[in-house]
Parts: sequence; structure tokens; C-alpha cells
Amino acid sequence: MAKLTEKQQRFVDEYLIDLNATQAAIRAGYSVKTAQEQSARLLSKVMVQQAIAEQMAERSKRTGVNQDRVVLELAKIAFVNAADVINAEDATIKLSATSDDTAAIQSVKVKIIPTKKGEGIEREVRLNDKLKALELLGKHLGMWNDKLDVSVNIPVVISGEEQLED
Repeated sequence: MAKLTEKQQRFVDEYLIDLNATQAAIRAGYSVKTAQEQSARLLSKVMVQQAIAEQMAERSKRTGVNQDRVVLELAKIAFVNAADVINAEDATIKLSATSDDTAAIQSVKVKIIPTKKGEGIEREVRLNDKLKALELLGKHLGMWNDKLDVSVNIPVVISGEEQLED
């Protein structure tokens, strides 16, 4: 198979940064005026598609980040039960919380407040956005269809020419 030109390879490298084809084309040295068209043309080339797929696979292998891992992490957030993680009486994390449970924690804040009787402690345990995780999982599974299909199959019958009256 033919090799990518230097400029095409720069496009592939830039595209992998943020998956924004137009910006990748500009950063790779294509004209700002024609970047959108150039990026569409480049992404339609089999050689460019293959180079992108290969580099994404290499990155996934190198980092250990893949679709399964992302879906599993979203599932931890989506299906955590706050009662399994947080002690409601003092807002501490339960000792019995599993690593899957604690993976859903976004932040823990502990604030010591001076009072007349000594010190008071204010605690806050925030979980990641459960609804967002459910939404992303639902999209991944194809449960939500954001596109409205308005195609209609209506037969059209043409029965001769109409006569116009004066």
C-alpha cells in the first residue's frame, strides 16, 4: 500500500489529539479556508483511515484504555447505591464500601469549623453524575434514538393531465 505524505501524516497525528478533523487539517498546515473540505477528503482516504485506526489501536494497547474499560467505569457510576458507600449519620465513607463503590466518588470534603465548644466537622461526599453515566451507557447500547426518522412511503398516482378552464 502507498505511504502517507508528510502532510497527511501530520493530519493523522493532529486528528488523534482531539478528533476534530477541521482543526487537525489547519494544524497540519492546510489552508484555513479549505480545511473543512480538505479534512473530509482526507478522512475519506482508505490510507488515512487505516493510519488513524492503527494509531488508535496502539494508543489503546499502550494506555489500557478501551471501550470495555470505559463502559465498566460508567457502569460503576451508574449503578452505585449511595447507601452502600456513604454513612448517612456522619457523611463518612463506609469501611465496607468496595472499590467499585468508591470508584463512583467524585470528591470528599472535610471542613473543620471552630465553635465555642471546640471544633465542628463538616463533611461532604459527592458521587459522580449517575444520570449522565446512565445516559452515556444508554447511548452506547443504542437505547436512545436522537434522530427522528421522517421518511414516509406514499404512492404517487399520476392520472393524466388536468384541463385548465379559462
